[in-house]
Amino acid sequence: MNPIILVIEDNEQNLYLMRFLLEKNGFTVVEATDGEKGVEMAKETKPHLILLDIQLPRMDGYAVAREIRKNDELSATPIVAVTSYAMVGDRERVLAAGADGYIEKPIDPEKFIEQIKEHIYFD
Repeated sequence: MNPIILVIEDNEQNLYLMRFLLEKNGFTVVEATDGEKGVEMAKETKPHLILLDIQLPRMDGYAVAREIRKNDELSATPIVAVTSYAMVGDRERVLAAGADGYIEKPIDPEKFIEQIKEHIYFD
């Protein structure tokens, strides 16, 4: 079984690029385009990894990470923020909300899969 990655991203182009790169490298991708749906999808699919945008409609990425961390079944699931927030303190704020890692947008297609593999744990 391929590892499942939940991508919570509202930008269609970013979502397409991440899905393309992940599927090309053997991952199964499930998606959500807003924060509330992302939390629901995480509970339903129990992914091996969650890629989380921070600027999301309905519930921002900080709130999504905090909500996922409250769920015992998902508390150990790695969350990697994929965001254009690159100001001083943004990385620390994302990690404090419950993310395990941080990838800046625009993503680098050459390095993206390596960055993902640093955080994913599967059988």
